[in-house]
Amino acid sequence: MPGHIQSAWLKTLASVAAALLLAGLLGLLAGHPGAGVAIAALGVLAWHYWRLRQVLMRLTARQRWETSDGSGVWNELDRLLYRNQREMRARKRRLLDMLRSYRAAAAALPDAVVVVDRNTQRVQWFNEAASSLLGLRHPGDRHAALVERLQPLPLAHWLAAGRHAEPILDADSPADPGIRLHLRLIPYSDNYWLLLARDVTKLLHLEQVRRDFVANVSHELRTPLTVVHGYLDMMDPEDFPGTGPMLLEMRKQSQRMAQLVEDLLTLSRLESQQHSEQETVAMTPMLISLRREAEALSHGRHRIHIEDSAGVDLLGSSKELHSAFSNLVSNAVRYTPAGGRIAITFAREPGGAVLSVTDSGYGIPASHLPRLTERFYRVSSSRSRESGGTGLGLSIVKHILGLHQARLEIHSEVGKGSMFCCHFDSDHLRPRLPSALSAEDRPA
Repeated sequence: MPGHIQSAWLKTLASVAAALLLAGLLGLLAGHPGAGVAIAALGVLAWHYWRLRQVLMRLTARQRWETSDGSGVWNELDRLLYRNQREMRARKRRLLDMLRSYRAAAAALPDAVVVVDRNTQRVQWFNEAASSLLGLRHPGDRHAALVERLQPLPLAHWLAAGRHAEPILDADSPADPGIRLHLRLIPYSDNYWLLLARDVTKLLHLEQVRRDFVANVSHELRTPLTVVHGYLDMMDPEDFPGTGPMLLEMRKQSQRMAQLVEDLLTLSRLESQQHSEQETVAMTPMLISLRREAEALSHGRHRIHIEDSAGVDLLGSSKELHSAFSNLVSNAVRYTPAGGRIAITFAREPGGAVLSVTDSGYGIPASHLPRLTERFYRVSSSRSRESGGTGLGLSIVKHILGLHQARLEIHSEVGKGSMFCCHFDSDHLRPRLPSALSAEDRPA
């Protein structure tokens, strides 16, 4: 117990004892000492009850407390209650200031912020940007059903996914169809979600300008490159003594530029596509074709192994899937030293099937793996120049797999090789069609 409280308590006990003693002496003089002490005790008790009632009444009425100058227990209680009330008011002011600051910051954000009740999926609060981007209005949309209010956005299944909901990358704004939104759902507590909507109209426009620019430039470059390459093929080193190595290098580089243009055009076309063709892709001929391409690129320098244990075909575009798989196979041949092993396997897995291309090449450092599918990203520019790669192959693979709702998974270890896996879900599997190929042509 603090010293000042203990002192006040002792003073109060001393005053009560002095009152009872004085009452006893007066009662003794009057011939009734017991009666005097009893009356004094009742008076002391009544006074304390009266003070207690005052404290309870003021606490119930939430009155502002005033400090006291006395030295008794009740005066000390007044001072403690006054101090606690003052500290509580200070904390409340700080909390209100913080709340106002947070709300002002949220209101000033250019992105729409909506607090949604997780159980009822109703709007609890939203900032000013939500009015212009989502069409929400104060105060009518407070506690409104979010799914109904933001029609025609497909939010019902999205909200049902909760913590596992993937961002909606491109959606029309309910307030203005000319505005494109990026929506994100953030579960930040057990009872509330945070819905964030960002205006990405300008970004999408710039992305479209970039795609158009790349496509147009690639188209414009195709014709002059074809002419240059044609004339280079017509030039005979015997007609120009001493120019043999130069002509060879010029042909090589013009061919590389032509391949780069073709890859850029392919990538532009894939980026503009919304869906791929839906046909049954026979995997047995596909794997045989991949083996022949690998053998042609390898020139006998590698051991090529094909394995097909899936027993199913794929649903999609045969041309696009062949382009994706061929890119992976050609990369494996390019980046695997002579004498290495390349395996192409097609097998079932839980929930789908996977086509894997495994090599025993140089391997890729782990720090580079997340960026391998970016355009023109190179682990080693010198090695890419030697192999003749354009830096667009894996980006093309990623876009093709995306059009087929498939995903690319990469595993690699420096010095031990790499594995590129194309995972397809069960919706893109079809029963294997009978094959007319000979036993020699069929994969193992």
